[in-house]
Amino acid sequence: MSKVWFITGTSRGLGRNFAESALERGDHVAATARTLSSLDDLVAKYGDQVLPLALDVTDKQAVTAAVTAAHEKFGRLDVVVNNAGYGLFGAVEEISEQQLRDQIETNLFGVFFVTQAVLPILREQGSGHVIQISTIGGVGAFPSLGGYHASKWALEGLTESLAQEVAGFGIKVTLVEPGGFSTDWAGSSAVHAEPQPAYQPLRDAMAARAGGASYGDPNAAGPALLQIVDAENPPLRVLFGSQPTQLVKHIYAQRLQTWTDWEHVSHAAQG
Repeated sequence: MSKVWFITGTSRGLGRNFAESALERGDHVAATARTLSSLDDLVAKYGDQVLPLALDVTDKQAVTAAVTAAHEKFGRLDVVVNNAGYGLFGAVEEISEQQLRDQIETNLFGVFFVTQAVLPILREQGSGHVIQISTIGGVGAFPSLGGYHASKWALEGLTESLAQEVAGFGIKVTLVEPGGFSTDWAGSSAVHAEPQPAYQPLRDAMAARAGGASYGDPNAAGPALLQIVDAENPPLRVLFGSQPTQLVKHIYAQRLQTWTDWEHVSHAAQG
C-alpha cells in the first residue's frame, strides 16, 4: 500500500530528492516550501499525488494549518520528514545573537512545531514514522559551525526522548545523520557571520581540508530513505554517506578514551 508523506523543505536539496523518490514509486506527498512556485514542477509531473504547501516552519499556526490540510487531503500521514533547515557559518565569537536565535528557531523549533502537530494524528492511527534530518554535525562538532551544531545537538536530544515517549503508540522515530552532499547547503541557502581577521587562518585551514573531501550524491539519498521507512524495525540513528561512517568511529573512540583517561577524577567527584 502506498504511503502518505509530509516533508518540509522540498524546494531543493535532499528534501526534493526525498519527495521525488516517494512520488516515483507511487506514494503521495504533502510537499512544503517557503515559496510555493518552487513546487510547480513537482505538481506538473505528479499531479494529485502532490499537495504543495507554502510553509515557514517557524510559524507555529502555519505549521498546524499545513498538517491539517495534508491530513484532510490524504486521510492519513505515514511518514513525516523534518528536513527544512539551513547552515550558519561563523566562529562562536563571530555569530550574532540574532543569527543564533534564527538558527535555533528554524532547525529546532521548526521541527518541534511539526512534530507536535503530527503526533495526535499518528497516535490516533497507532502508526507513523517521524524522520528528523540531523547531520554528522549532530554527533561531532567542527570549527565555524558552533551555532549550527547547537541546533542539531538539541534536535538529537529532543528526538531521542521523543522516540522513547511514542514507541508505545506504534510510532517510529529515526534521526538521519548525513555527511557532506552535493547540495546548496553551504551555498546560497546558508548564512555567514561577519568574519573577524583573527579567525582567517582557521578558515583557510578548513578550506584546504575541504578541498579533498568527497561528497555524496543527493540522488542516492532518496532511495536510501525509502529503505529506512520500509524497514520493520528502523534504526533510531542512521548515517547517510560513507564519510560519516568513518568520522563517527573516530569521534566516539576519542571520547571513550578521554573518559577512561580521566575516570579517576570522575570517581573522586563521587565523594
